[in-house]
Amino acid sequence: MKYARPAKYLSISVLALGLVVGCAGQPKQEAAEAVQPAGPSAAVTQALDSARAAIKDAKALDWIWRDTGKFLKQAEAAAKAGDEAKAIKLANKARDQARLAVNQYYLEQAKTLLGKLRNMSGLSAEQKQALEAGTAAVLAAEGKRAYDILSKLEAELAAASIQYTVVKGDSLWAISGKPDIYNNPYQWPLIYKANSDKIKDADLIYPGQNFSIDRNPSAAEVDAAINHAKTRGAWSLGVVEESDRAYLGGLRVR
Repeated sequence: MKYARPAKYLSISVLALGLVVGCAGQPKQEAAEAVQPAGPSAAVTQALDSARAAIKDAKALDWIWRDTGKFLKQAEAAAKAGDEAKAIKLANKARDQARLAVNQYYLEQAKTLLGKLRNMSGLSAEQKQALEAGTAAVLAAEGKRAYDILSKLEAELAAASIQYTVVKGDSLWAISGKPDIYNNPYQWPLIYKANSDKIKDADLIYPGQNFSIDRNPSAAEVDAAINHAKTRGAWSLGVVEESDRAYLGGLRVR
């Protein structure tokens, strides 16, 4: 019996040791299972989001370069593979291309507007300043800024058309000569052409008629009107002169 006790105590010690070892190893296993692969950094996420937003803007205008989407896909793949430097570089390239495409789109629109607005006459001091600012933006290749300035000016000029009601004693010559109209009687053909559906004979208008008058005709339109007024020749009431027909561009007058 004296020799059996050490064996019994040894078994108890081994069992206790096993429990201690088991308890000590379990937290390590749980810690290992808790480790998860890290996702893209904030810098990568921001670069990708910025590129996607720029591409969305370009697609909305249907004005995007062929390779831009490819660069974004490559950036996304690099981010997934953990190559953050490459992901950011490609995402920024996609973003810059998309932004450049958008700027190009608005620059082309601005150039078209500028070509039209340059020929406008009768601009106020503020409108002339806006035209100069828009011109400077085009020359600096600031597409969106140029477009915003010039499209606003175009809308303002388009709304500058006024209505005039004929009164007794009026003539197209007299109306055109009014300071608040053209301040030049020789521009009367502008009124005639703009209201050719209401005026059968340029020499005969009636009280109560309402005419639309463009306050900002182009320089070419003004020149053509003045030239016609000075070279029209003899006139007669109730007869549509052939020179008037020619000025209207062959428009049939009833």
